Order: sequence, then C-alpha cells, then structure tokens
Amino acid sequence: MSENQHLIISYAATDEPGCQQALQTLALPNLQRLLKQWSVSTTDNGALEDFAPPHERAMAQALGLQRQATPWAALQQLQNGQAPGDAGWAFLTPCHWQISPDQVRMSALAAAQMSEDESRSLLAIMAPWFSEDGIELVYDRHDRWLARGDVFAQLDTAALDRIALRDVRPWLPNKAQAAVLQRLQTEMQMLLYTHAFSDAREASGRAPINSFWIHGAGALPAGYQPPAQRPVLNTALRDSAMDGNWPAWQQQWQQLDASLATASLAQLTLCGEKNAITLEPLAQGWLPKIKKWLGNPQPAALLSSL
Repeated sequence: MSENQHLIISYAATDEPGCQQALQTLALPNLQRLLKQWSVSTTDNGALEDFAPPHERAMAQALGLQRQATPWAALQQLQNGQAPGDAGWAFLTPCHWQISPDQVRMSALAAAQMSEDESRSLLAIMAPWFSEDGIELVYDRHDRWLARGDVFAQLDTAALDRIALRDVRPWLPNKAQAAVLQRLQTEMQMLLYTHAFSDAREASGRAPINSFWIHGAGALPAGYQPPAQRPVLNTALRDSAMDGNWPAWQQQWQQLDASLATASLAQLTLCGEKNAITLEPLAQGWLPKIKKWLGNPQPAALLSSL
C-alpha cells in the first residue's frame, strides 16, 4: 500500500444481531489507536434499500464519479486501456434464482460458480439472444461478463452484494428502462431450463443457472479521467459477513487490524451495509489529542453504528 492512501473497508460491521454480538468481544487495538489520534471527518447515512452500498458510494466519491448509478463497468474498460465510448456498459453475472409464489430469491453467489470453459460456453449460448436487442456480451472473467448497449447508458442498477441470499424484487431496475432486460431474463429461464448445459450442471450436483444480474451499468462522463491517487477497497470481511459466519469475520477483522499497524494512511473509511464513516488525522495542536485520549473511544461503539 502506498503512502497517504485512502483505505475503504467494506462490511466493517452490519446491524445483524450476530455481528453486533461479535463486536462486543472483538479486540482491534490498532483501530482503537487510530481512534485516539484521528477524528471522524465525514459520515454517510443511507438505507439497506439503496442500490449502491456504502463502500461503492465511498469509492465513487473518491474517484470523482456519481455516488449512485456509478458506471463501474465502463470505468474498468477505461482502466484497462479501452475507450468505452458513448455507449453504456454493464457487468452481467450469471446466477441461480429460487423462484416461489412469494419471492424471487438469489442463491449464494458461489452456487453459480463456473470454470472459464463453462463460462465461455454459456456466453456463446446466450449471446445471440442479446445481440438481437443490440446488446454485445464480452467475456470478462469466469463469474462475470461485460455487456455493451444503449440500454445501459442511463440505467440505475443495484450492486450484486445487495441481492445475495435475498429477494431480488426490491432491487430490480426501473421497469420502463429495463423492459428489454426483463424480457431477456424470462427468455433465458426458458432457454436454459431444458438446455444440455443445465443438464450437465444438474448431473454434477450443482445448481442450474437460470438468470442473470446486471450491475455497474452506465456511461462515463465525457473526458473523464480517474485521479492519480486512487482509493484502495479492502473486501476481506465481505464473504464471511454475507454468509453470517461471525467467528470467521472476527478472525479476518483481527488480521486486517494487524495490517493497520504498518499502513501509511491519509484516510480510513469504515463501511457497513447502510452507513459509512471516514476518519482522518486530527488537526495539529495538543487540545484535540488530549480530548481524544481522555475520551478513550472504543471501536465497537463506532462500528455498531454502521
């Protein structure tokens, strides 16, 4: 990590009862040291229903992009040396939905994991259907593709983290804007239901892939260039928090806390699923430092508010 870095930590806490209980026995000595020497510079209060979670909002603000509907896929193209152009880009993640009369639930994201060969094969199956609607699908990695088309230019989409193990319906994009995508989701469910690709997955004991999630959609502002000093997003706590494995989350937090002892930071942003808090060094002078030492702030109290 470079000097004077802005570190953003996702899933530093959640309001799940298991997490709040885990906080009470979580020792974070290096974070506590920072709390004595630093102060809260900004807070970001949101809601679970926001399409963009706090860590994405913090990243977007630090990069000079809009905090909601941030065009992450187009930004990746730019960072990879590709000119994203005027068309909209998005990430497309194949997934498994559990569909019942009262909800449409996203399975654990790992349920749809594929090898690179499987992912490329599935892309070849689905791509012609998208092409008919002017959408180009491009392989990115085994669990995620790129999608390019005018439909994504102004489309507000929810982050993938929002829907894992949840009913997806509160986070569906605007029906009028996403009518083409919703039709394609229905068509892909019908196509894949009886396809040999699905039969092979079922034979291997894996969940079928029966839908997809669009996220990170949008187009970059004309002439946009990312800042030279970019924030670092640490996602070490993400998987255990999303799985509700709080003993593992505690252990990973302690490992992360140990790394803070040698990190050269200018800012630290702690994010939950609703809120975020950014810490910065105190202004010069003894009075603020004395107040901090006398106050003896505790990490659990700060993290519980996220």
